[in-house]
Amino acid sequence: MLDTVSLDQLRSFIAAVDEGSFSAAARRLNRAQSVVSELISSLEDQIGIELFDRSGRYPKLTGEGTVLLADARSVVSGVDFMKARAKGIASGLEAELSVVMDVFFPIEAMTEAAKTFREIFPKTPLRLYVEALGAAYQPVLDGRTSLGIVGSLPIMPELLISERLTGVSFVMVAAHSHPLAAFRGPIPRSELSRHVQLVLTDRSSLSEGREFGVMSPQTWRLADLFAKHAFLLNGLGWGGMPRHVIKRDLDEGRLVELSVEDSPSGDLILPMHAVYLASSQPGPAGRWLIERLKLCPSKQSANDNLFVDQT
Repeated sequence: MLDTVSLDQLRSFIAAVDEGSFSAAARRLNRAQSVVSELISSLEDQIGIELFDRSGRYPKLTGEGTVLLADARSVVSGVDFMKARAKGIASGLEAELSVVMDVFFPIEAMTEAAKTFREIFPKTPLRLYVEALGAAYQPVLDGRTSLGIVGSLPIMPELLISERLTGVSFVMVAAHSHPLAAFRGPIPRSELSRHVQLVLTDRSSLSEGREFGVMSPQTWRLADLFAKHAFLLNGLGWGGMPRHVIKRDLDEGRLVELSVEDSPSGDLILPMHAVYLASSQPGPAGRWLIERLKLCPSKQSANDNLFVDQT
């Protein structure tokens, strides 16, 4: 008998509780009171439970009815959600927006965008992955995500369309206790080569066989930016980091910015792009997110230098 429970019955049950009477529920549902009363009575017969105590002037929810009310609301809400999502899909709205984000992209910018995204697209779940280097491109190429927020690779895969978003400041640093931190002025590359360089490694094969920005034959390779951060703080090597990640460490003296000989003055800039398959253009939600992230303030200034390495 439970298989024949209808949405009309559940909606009438919920309306009667919310409005306080069958007559008020009928007005809300634009139905005759007799119809609402019959729907609720037939629901009680089918489930074998009395939902309302009708001994008083107004029907009063029973203890069993109180328990089942939450289930009724859940069922109706789930169906309404499915209908809204189906309507969105039919109009071109993505059923889900899956995004892979480069670990260098400021997470604060993404979280602020996500707050507004939730308000504008309440029926479109956001699935977010965080990767580095070529591993941020791979899910887009494989079709596992519809959109990538990525840094630069020397060669853009031909299947992808790229849109510039912003630039991220990138600096070379070492712990205050590291020998390189004691240098005053530009550090010779010969001196850098005497110390371990901490390098963010690519978990994909897109940059296989290539080295970018590696200045020392002694390297420790880490696949996680936060592990690299911890190793830097503990004096286990030197390396590059996004300025926004280590700003507090620089301000409080835990890390020291390194000046490298023969390198241009000013921050190095890592361009950040939105990428997607040419054969799969972003839908309304994906397009909104791209345009929203383009509003992130660029870190590039007249004295900054373009930089395509993420080591």
